[in-house]
Amino acid sequence: MLFTENILVALAGLKANIMRSLLTMLGIIIGIASVIAIMTVGNSITLIVNTTMQDLGANNLEMGVMQKTADSVTTDSGTSYGAGYVREMTDKDMITQEMLDAFCQEYPDDVKYVLKSENVGDKGVVSKGSKSANVRIVGYNKDQFEFKDNKLITGRQFLNQDFENAKKVCLVTDKLVERIYGGDNEAALGQEIEVNVGGTYHTYYIVGVYEYVQEQFSFGVSDNPTTELVIPYETARYENHNQNKGDYYFTIVTSVNTNNDEFATKARDFFNVNYYSRNDAYEVMVVSMASMMDSMNSMIGTIQLALSVIAGISLVVGGIGVMNIMLVSITERTKEIGTRKALGATNGSIRLQFITESVVICLIGGIIGIILGVILGTVAVKVMGYEAAVSIQSIIIAVGFSMAIGVFFGYYPANKAAKLNPIDALRYE
Repeated sequence: MLFTENILVALAGLKANIMRSLLTMLGIIIGIASVIAIMTVGNSITLIVNTTMQDLGANNLEMGVMQKTADSVTTDSGTSYGAGYVREMTDKDMITQEMLDAFCQEYPDDVKYVLKSENVGDKGVVSKGSKSANVRIVGYNKDQFEFKDNKLITGRQFLNQDFENAKKVCLVTDKLVERIYGGDNEAALGQEIEVNVGGTYHTYYIVGVYEYVQEQFSFGVSDNPTTELVIPYETARYENHNQNKGDYYFTIVTSVNTNNDEFATKARDFFNVNYYSRNDAYEVMVVSMASMMDSMNSMIGTIQLALSVIAGISLVVGGIGVMNIMLVSITERTKEIGTRKALGATNGSIRLQFITESVVICLIGGIIGIILGVILGTVAVKVMGYEAAVSIQSIIIAVGFSMAIGVFFGYYPANKAAKLNPIDALRYE
């Protein structure tokens, strides 16, 4: 009952001095609002990064051949070189299809796809009369098609013979068909198109049309976006005059239940022990996308925490303001305190009354700050073009922190009030 009465008394005091109360709360409001806004933006960015990484393939292992990091390198001829030596990569340094087949047979339950791609040109242009479309020519292997799972609108996917014989066939998007063939997907099938990539012309025959999907982090809407013109992987290698008998980079997509960090070590050891132990200059390196995602989240969390601590400094300033106004309030109500003590109020009840008032001030300021912070954070994220992710946990922490500030900065004034001599307080003018 006493606690309820203290709250009502505190609310009545705030209502009697609204302007002074708002100014007292200002530091708390700004501090809490800043922290909540930063947490909202940080959580939204973390969610965006995680979603994007999942879309890119959180179960992916990026695998590539890299120069050895040993202090010295001894070549096959017996010549020794110091650190920093780089020998030109040859076919014997590449990862061959036979190596990959052995790897997949060794870990059939862990390896789901082996993704290979070959870029032919990023700034290609397909023209037909006055019409044109921007394209990026890229070659994919069979696993890449199954992994990407593009929605085919009409036509067919590539056949085994298209890959094996490096056929000059392609898949185009409905966006390209819209610009070049007026949106008639059926009419586009079988058509020969010529792509100009920096003055070099590449000719292909359209065998399929798939649905265009806007890429992540592509800003704005363009009438002529750059879309992928997809060709078989072997065709792309032929177009690039790539005569290598292996690959130096590809992606492994693992099964859902595979621990990527552990499997990355197994994959690296498999190639380095079985194939690269005697290589004089190169070795296989494996990077887990999951570990990259953890690193990104950790970095964002660290930045978020640092900014929150800086914003939290205003909470300390706000707490000092609360302490100051409570000291003023005690001075103004000295006679009231004396009267209560003369009527039998204990030091504990007096202390509780003023601590309660301090907590109420900070709590109301915290609630206003939370509302303002959520609004500011949401607006900031919306301006960036993403959905806001408000953290309920941060709101609960903010409320608890507001109450803690009230207790911490309200205790000294409350204790001072509790220790007043009732006779001196009654005589105070």
